[in-house]
Amino acid sequence: MLTERHLEIFVALAEEEHFGAAAQRVGITQPPLSQGLRRLEALLGVRLFDRSQGVALTEEGALLLPHARAALASLTELRAAGAREQAGGRRIRLGLAPEVPRWLVADLAAAPARAGVGSRIGVATEPTATLLSQIAKGRLDVAVTVHPAVLDGLSAGPVTLFPTWILSPAGHTAGRSRQLPFAVRPREESPAAYDLFIDALASRGRRVETVVVPDERAGLALVAAGQTVLVTADHTLTGAGVERREATDPALPLRLRVVWDDRGLGAREAAEAARLLMETLTRKAAQ
Repeated sequence: MLTERHLEIFVALAEEEHFGAAAQRVGITQPPLSQGLRRLEALLGVRLFDRSQGVALTEEGALLLPHARAALASLTELRAAGAREQAGGRRIRLGLAPEVPRWLVADLAAAPARAGVGSRIGVATEPTATLLSQIAKGRLDVAVTVHPAVLDGLSAGPVTLFPTWILSPAGHTAGRSRQLPFAVRPREESPAAYDLFIDALASRGRRVETVVVPDERAGLALVAAGQTVLVTADHTLTGAGVERREATDPALPLRLRVVWDDRGLGAREAAEAARLLMETLTRKAAQ
């Protein structure tokens, strides 16, 4: 197997052009250096040095040299980055479902850093199904997702409910608004939560029609144009030609849940970040 030591020996010998000087440079004696070079040549299947007149690179050796230098430089930078990461605190990778209201995002992102859990934080906004997959693959540490969802063994906190508002075109009565389709995100983003939302509407005897939108801004635009109704937990979302009323009949709360994986590397930090996020959700829901 090609190792970093093989590359160090090769680069030192290429630059020093002397076995004794190269051995001293890498901190070994000459016999292990010669043995390491022979192993490297055997691994690559080429001769790297011409020893007939001193120590000179062969054509194959000259081709390898810049790549070997680049590989060693990359390994050095990787170690330095790891040291900086350790000195500065672990980076917490946070995922947020797009349904999380804008006014809540800043509090959630700041919660781990305020408590000293990770001095840096990376934030990704993805559908709930994607967030759960990313956590399972170790690409995210913790996420705020929409409930319900299939967790497949991931850890999860309690479900926190946030009130929602129905946005409808100005001048539409509640009865007329019921005839308009609901602007919704694609079902595949969070199938269980989508079905629960549709079932809640249908339980009041409503004929449920939907229009798929990429985000709430697009939904708001259709509401203002008199084409749809939108349910949102963002109390700041409004606009010209839009009326708001609280969604109480039926109740359509936004259900958020913190999810993490306590089985992999960084599980302790992920669990602590999850605890802080859960506290933030509880506090904000009570305001």
